Amino acid sequence: MPYCTQCGDQVSAADTFCAHCGARQHAGPGTSPPSGYPPPGASQSRGAQPDPIAGLSPRTASILCYVPTIGWIAAVIVLAARKFKGDRTTRFHAFQGLYLFAAWLAVSWIVRPMFLSAPEHFIRVDHILEAIILGVSVFMMVKASHDEAYVLPLIGELAQKSAIEQ
Repeated sequence: MPYCTQCGDQVSAADTFCAHCGARQHAGPGTSPPSGYPPPGASQSRGAQPDPIAGLSPRTASILCYVPTIGWIAAVIVLAARKFKGDRTTRFHAFQGLYLFAAWLAVSWIVRPMFLSAPEHFIRVDHILEAIILGVSVFMMVKASHDEAYVLPLIGELAQKSAIEQ
């Protein structure tokens, strides 16, 4: 049985991608696992740790980058991971998610304090901006789940430039 060229997991001879790590299979049938990986069924040594994001697909990683208030963590992990180093679309989503989080921080830290002393009947702009950012986050999660790289105004162009520069 062939093995994945990236993680060493067993794959079918007809598989184009590994079901475990998502890596494209370039080698032909009967490929042996890459050096440094234990054969299937063998226990891992104490010092070897499995890659925690090996099973994370690019689509899932892209979606996680837009989760409100905590998506920045996923975005940083995606940008630091070797697995996504060459994947411009996933890196684009990570950068755009980070910039969307930065916009939320600007509203939270800069705009909100300006309106804390506003009268009760006054419409709070900070609440409107936070609702817009939340809506955009949900919209981008849907777009990322459909494998669409929707470019948001201003921050999307910056994200595209950032994703190209490696």
